Amino acid sequence: MRIIAVHLLNDYSGSPKVLMQALKAFTKNNMDTHLFTSGKRVGFLSAIPKVNNHFFTYYFSENKLIRIFFYFFSQFILFFKLAFFLKKTDLVYVNTVLPFGASCAAKLKGCKVIYHIHETSVKPKILKSFLFNIVKGTATEVIYVSEFLANQEALHLKKNILYNVLESGFIEIANKNNALEKKEKIVLLICSLKKYKGVDEFLKLAEINPKFTFKLVVNATQKEIDSYFHAENVPSNLLIYPTQNNTHPFYQEASIILNLSDVNLWVETFGLTILEGMAYRLPAIVPPVGGVIELVEENKNGFLIDSKDIAKISEKINLLFSNTELYEKMQFHAIEKSKVFSEVHFEESILKIVSKYS
Repeated sequence: MRIIAVHLLNDYSGSPKVLMQALKAFTKNNMDTHLFTSGKRVGFLSAIPKVNNHFFTYYFSENKLIRIFFYFFSQFILFFKLAFFLKKTDLVYVNTVLPFGASCAAKLKGCKVIYHIHETSVKPKILKSFLFNIVKGTATEVIYVSEFLANQEALHLKKNILYNVLESGFIEIANKNNALEKKEKIVLLICSLKKYKGVDEFLKLAEINPKFTFKLVVNATQKEIDSYFHAENVPSNLLIYPTQNNTHPFYQEASIILNLSDVNLWVETFGLTILEGMAYRLPAIVPPVGGVIELVEENKNGFLIDSKDIAKISEKINLLFSNTELYEKMQFHAIEKSKVFSEVHFEESILKIVSKYS
């Protein structure tokens, strides 16, 4: 059996990172693993040892009409590539609901299909309906990244709940760095450069808290950052960084980690950056809905607050920086919670799922 994994956009965001972990588990167990993804960008899926890489064309554009054209064109190309490549005995592993061309080709060739579903906030609604109907019509079973997502996007298919996890290598580095003293009061947000990810709210928090340092790490180029903030008066205590392939220094220096997604526009189905921050003993402030609340417990390892409530978030940041006893208690519970999400459990679970088809 060959495993044919498919992902749309290779970058340094959460879903390709999870797929990278799955691919490493497959190759570690000597499975014949192939990856189809867009080939123009560098990300977590670049040059994974023992993975056979295949590329298709996809261009991301800020213009919505151009983006949707390139998206459907990429799936047309992907469909025909796989229609000629696939064998009936292949297992097709589709990461996110976006690469529908892969599952359509798999259906045509009689292959089993596993979908690893990460998202619920697909826009526009007509596209979401289309993509999830493709899942219903082609998938053999599905993997959800959280209980929340499984309930939110319930399908009449065999389902698995498989939480995102921390790589053993990440934990090793975090454990070494945790011994180092934090010298500044730094609030950290790592996200895409999108309004619905709370970038504007983070800017406001920095403005009203000039005595603290705010660090924003976005999955974007410097040119894209300059364009986004060109009309904004960015305060001197807000430091903005482009795409990073090594986020350890940011977690190491930070004191608090935030997720500020607008729950009316984007509901987090898990929250990998929050989990990574917790491995660095960082108390978290996150929205009160979505998969992220399966990581953060109110008043234990963080706070659950709507991102639009800037005043309350600011109040909790000041409380954490002024109350040493509370901060240290939350540090302890943060790192303890992170230990639940181990790479060993992920590998065992993913192998159990795919081995049924060998």
